[in-house]
Amino acid sequence: MKIALLAFLCVYCTASFADLELPTAESVLVDKSERKMWLLHNGIRYREYSISLGGDPLGHKQQEGDQKTPEGHYTIDYRNPNSSYHLSLHISYPNAQDRARARSAGVSPGGDIFIHGLPNGMSALDFGFQKLDWTDGCIALTSQEIEEIWSLVDNGTPIEIIP
Repeated sequence: MKIALLAFLCVYCTASFADLELPTAESVLVDKSERKMWLLHNGIRYREYSISLGGDPLGHKQQEGDQKTPEGHYTIDYRNPNSSYHLSLHISYPNAQDRARARSAGVSPGGDIFIHGLPNGMSALDFGFQKLDWTDGCIALTSQEIEEIWSLVDNGTPIEIIP
C-alpha cells in the first residue's frame, strides 16, 4: 500500500519511483525454510531476496565441512570486496555458543560464513542459481542483489537466521 502511494505521488514529482533512496538496513532476517532474506528498517521488511544455502541446509551448523548454514543471532562484521564470489559480507559465525558446542564434540566449528553473490564470472542463468542449495554454508544471491545489499547493510548490522 505504501509503495503504491509513493509511486502515485512520484507521478507528480520530479523524481521517478526508481530514484527513491532506500534506507540503510537496521537488521537482516533470513528464513532458511522459505529460502528468503529480508532487510528491515524500523522493524519493517522493506527488501526481499530469494537465496541459496549450504548443500545440506536442514539444521544448525555443527562443524566445519557439514555444509549447513548456521542458525541464530549474529552480526555482519566485515566485508570482502575481493572475494572469489561477487562481493561478500561476513557473518560473525561461530559465536561463543557455537565454539563451546564444537569443542564439547571435539570438532572445529568452521567459519568463513558469508552473504555473497555468484562465483566471479558466472551469471544466475549460467549457474542455475535459484534451483539449488550449493554453498558450503553461506547465503548466496545474484551478483546484482549482493551489490544492492552491499550498499544497504553496514558492518555491525545484526542478522538473525531462523530454521
